[in-house]
Amino acid sequence: MNSQRLCDKEVVPTEEQIYTFLGAEAKQAWIELSRFAEQNYDHQPELNFGGKNYGWNVRYRRSGKTLFAMFPEKEGFTVLLVLGKKEIEAYTARMEEFGAYFKSVYEAAAQFHDGRWLWIKVHSIDELKDIEQMILIKKKPKKRG
Repeated sequence: MNSQRLCDKEVVPTEEQIYTFLGAEAKQAWIELSRFAEQNYDHQPELNFGGKNYGWNVRYRRSGKTLFAMFPEKEGFTVLLVLGKKEIEAYTARMEEFGAYFKSVYEAAAQFHDGRWLWIKVHSIDELKDIEQMILIKKKPKKRG
């Protein structure tokens, strides 16, 4: 069993259990990324079981489309960000704006016919800037009234 993730389908984790599992630094990053999503998008957070290998995750979805997903882990979490052709082109045109870690994750991600799946490890709030920037490229934020 994967002890680094919450992989027991029978045990639905509460928000507090997820926060405890994440650890203090990653908890702050998780809360910040959640806040970013809620302030910029109309996507609803949804607790989802991704199977025995991936475990529980919170994904931000709207109309059946996932913006991104967060997989809680021991002392951190992983963000899954799926980039299609348009997002890859936009990233390529602006890649100098991104940090070395994000670039290395992007380069290591396999190129599929429908795009790239970026699995980005997060341990602290310092690692969110590039993720948030890529989400903004992926989907324009909602208009503020």
